[in-house]
Amino acid sequence: MQNTENSLVQTMPRKMKRAAALAATLLVSAAAWAQVPVPATKQAKPTVLTGATLHVGNGQVIEQAAVAFENGKITYAGPASGYKGSGAESINVAGKHIYPGLILPNSQLGLNEIESVRATLDQQEVGLFNPNVRSVVAYNTDSDIVPTLRSNGVLLAQITPTGGVISGSSSVVQLDAWNWEDALVRADGGLHLRWPAMLQTGDNSPAAAQRRQARQTGLTELETLLADAASYKNQSRDKENLKLSSLTGLFDGSKRLFLHANYGKEIVEGIRFAQKAGVKNIVVVGGGDALVVADFLKENNIPVIYSGVHALPGRAGDDVYLPYKMPGLLQQAGILFCLDYDASLHGTRNLPFIAGTAVAFGLGKEQALSSVTLNAAKILGVEDKVGSLEVGKDATLVVSDGDLLDMRTNKVGHAFIQGRKLNLTDKQQYLYEKFNGKYQEGK
Repeated sequence: MQNTENSLVQTMPRKMKRAAALAATLLVSAAAWAQVPVPATKQAKPTVLTGATLHVGNGQVIEQAAVAFENGKITYAGPASGYKGSGAESINVAGKHIYPGLILPNSQLGLNEIESVRATLDQQEVGLFNPNVRSVVAYNTDSDIVPTLRSNGVLLAQITPTGGVISGSSSVVQLDAWNWEDALVRADGGLHLRWPAMLQTGDNSPAAAQRRQARQTGLTELETLLADAASYKNQSRDKENLKLSSLTGLFDGSKRLFLHANYGKEIVEGIRFAQKAGVKNIVVVGGGDALVVADFLKENNIPVIYSGVHALPGRAGDDVYLPYKMPGLLQQAGILFCLDYDASLHGTRNLPFIAGTAVAFGLGKEQALSSVTLNAAKILGVEDKVGSLEVGKDATLVVSDGDLLDMRTNKVGHAFIQGRKLNLTDKQQYLYEKFNGKYQEGK
């Protein structure tokens, strides 16, 4: 067979040989281009971006700005006229907009690749109480989904487990790394409690009675587990109990409890339950009824990761636009909140447009930016590193041709994580170029 192939090649006309070689080269190049880009190398020299409009992330906007960074840290962020540095590589981004890298909370990014292929799903552990599970060790930095988020300006994510009552711990990662250790921004910063749903009153059937009993049994087990963990913290021990030791950070404030609940009564019940157990830092995730219990949340200083901007209203009588208006209403109520994308994992690249929807329904544009940058950083406990473009923080930022929150003008031309310039190619762009070329041929 080898000899036959060689003879065929030898008899091919020279032009055909060149065409075949070119086609093979293009095929290999296209296949390589479609892969997840190689992580960027460490920043080698100082860099300054000049001439763009700077959106700091804390509500401040600076026209004709400069942002300089060295060794991965921001050294200047302000009016270009005030920049006095020298020797830096200068990138002219006049007419464009500079933003902090967006932060995606409450995501199974890197844990869940293809819904229909079980081998690619690693977001859930067996059992009801798994506080010792560390989701980040299963985070796949080679996920095809990750580069598609970076192309829209999302540069960080909270990797969150699902399932059970206590799902495990989440970590914050940056989205350009060889492995999960390199990706870490904050490890195991929070534990996720999925509050058992309340049952409707008035249902006195035997099945409803059994469900109520099962719910009460689960809450009793949860109360016992938290009490044991609080006691375990102060005990001397020869052998570590991983489940209990992973919970101890809740009682000194070093870890946050992310309480997943939507119904108003469940939110209040869950918060009071956690407070009674001695938990210091509590965050509500979901928060469909957050506005209903806004006074309670504000009184107890409880922030919210709101999940439902593009969802339907929770009740038949609600304003159909209420989910769109909710971020603006939470802002007016004085509640610290950020936004996530509680839908298809493959849609999480649209996080900036969730914030854009909130702008169209009453939230200020810079407030909306904060809801996916600085507010998210505060709620996740990483505001000392990311979330806003200020001196001393990581140089994690994007440059867009237009408004980053508007899908019509969101066009990210440059992106940096810790000062490293990213390759912004991804599989979706590859497919667009591939088929755009195909259907242009006939024109």
